[in-house]
Amino acid sequence: MSYVIGIDLGTSSVKTVLVNNNGEIKGEATASYPLIHERPGYSEQDPEVWVSGTISCLKTLIQENGISQDQIEGISFSGQMHGLVLLDEQNKPLRHAILWNDTRTTKQCREIEEKLGHNLLDITKNAALEGFTLPKILWVQENEPELFDKATCFVLPKDYLRYRMTGLVQMEISDAAGTLLLNVSEGAWSTQIAETFGLPENFCPPIVGSTEATGTLLPQFAEQTGLSSKTRVFGGGADNACGAVGAGIVRNGDALCSIGTSGVILTYEEDKSKDFAGKVHFFNHAHPGAFYAMGVTLAAGYSLSWFKDSFAPDLSFEDLLAPVANVPVGSDGLLFTPYLVGERTPHADSVIRGSFIGLSGTHGREHLARAVMEGITFSLQESLELFRQAGISVERVISIGGGAKNPTWLQMQADIFGIPVVSLKNEQGPAMGSAMMAAVGCGWFSSLKECADQFIGYGTTYEPIPEYVEKYRRLFKLYQQVYSATLELNTGLQEFRG
Repeated sequence: MSYVIGIDLGTSSVKTVLVNNNGEIKGEATASYPLIHERPGYSEQDPEVWVSGTISCLKTLIQENGISQDQIEGISFSGQMHGLVLLDEQNKPLRHAILWNDTRTTKQCREIEEKLGHNLLDITKNAALEGFTLPKILWVQENEPELFDKATCFVLPKDYLRYRMTGLVQMEISDAAGTLLLNVSEGAWSTQIAETFGLPENFCPPIVGSTEATGTLLPQFAEQTGLSSKTRVFGGGADNACGAVGAGIVRNGDALCSIGTSGVILTYEEDKSKDFAGKVHFFNHAHPGAFYAMGVTLAAGYSLSWFKDSFAPDLSFEDLLAPVANVPVGSDGLLFTPYLVGERTPHADSVIRGSFIGLSGTHGREHLARAVMEGITFSLQESLELFRQAGISVERVISIGGGAKNPTWLQMQADIFGIPVVSLKNEQGPAMGSAMMAAVGCGWFSSLKECADQFIGYGTTYEPIPEYVEKYRRLFKLYQQVYSATLELNTGLQEFRG
């Protein structure tokens, strides 16, 4: 039996999975690590914790699963996007990595917009947001100039981990798409953007594909983990690209709905000319020559966690949501907007805040809980609407995360989206997606599509109920009016917030 390993390098932990050539997960290991918050809005991490955590996980996989090192053919990665790792001429980090959820770079985002104008969307397909990498580079350039002068290149988190494993500095394409330095349509670095901001020559490392071989393990790393130095290492992908692959989003017509702390709607696309005017993200996919469009709800699962912690702290999620199935569609005239921490799609607004609309004395906790679930799903539906307006046909949604653990919520998604919603039998997310990239790279399959047919098992399909689809269609129109109706009010209330 042969195996591959998928490594999911997340924000708070690294997860590794051991997968055989039948697509069965034979082992898992996880290691947590800390975040560094020196000031409000700052979010950093020591890159060394990624390396030590990964070494620990790989050792565990080998020792606890009774396999020989020669049985493991390949390794690949999923990684948290956008994080800035600046390297000196010896390829050592010059400072802590600045992560995707760091918000210090608003000034730099406005500078990017001013200097690039329409070229920003023409080249990168994405708006300048604080989470992306280029604003972080400009922040260091402006605020830590002596340190920046020592920088010879930059990488993203998983690409730094791969460098430590192979000794080769490279950047994988689906992750590079989230830097605001890549010409997304062409899959190449933008010389124009680099020159506009005075970045050094060769500051952007060579680009590799997600299933492309990128070397073998360094002898020292192999010795530390118990792996063989002959083990091949592959490019991997950004976490959302890997999550899409792990859910089988590798064909036109399929979309992913992922409800975690934030929520994501993501769809596969092969037409590089699609124009969303920056309202959704548009990135290179892990599948060669393909792309994915992605909308984000900042407070998806977080809204439900907030509601539970605030109004039912002693109940489990299962007990809290059990009565929701008996509440009618539309929560008896109650609407919730999930803007607790601002919103991303379609409103890139950090100031807007959430609301309950239509609350009356007849509403109980079960009505509020259902309204929260409906509001989260309406927010994701806004992204689906943008896809459709751009000419993308979405025929079914694969649902993962917290929203896929509750049958009532899965049916709700089908009714609000108006198309079938499917769950997975064995959800492993980005870790499985990265293992699939290694499997294709090792030659087990000719493509990610072929691998998905073998590795991914689908669960229950929830068909939309026409009566509920129509009710939600009318309610969705009301939901879409809430943002503009409350915008001025929310702005006025800002001065009263602590």
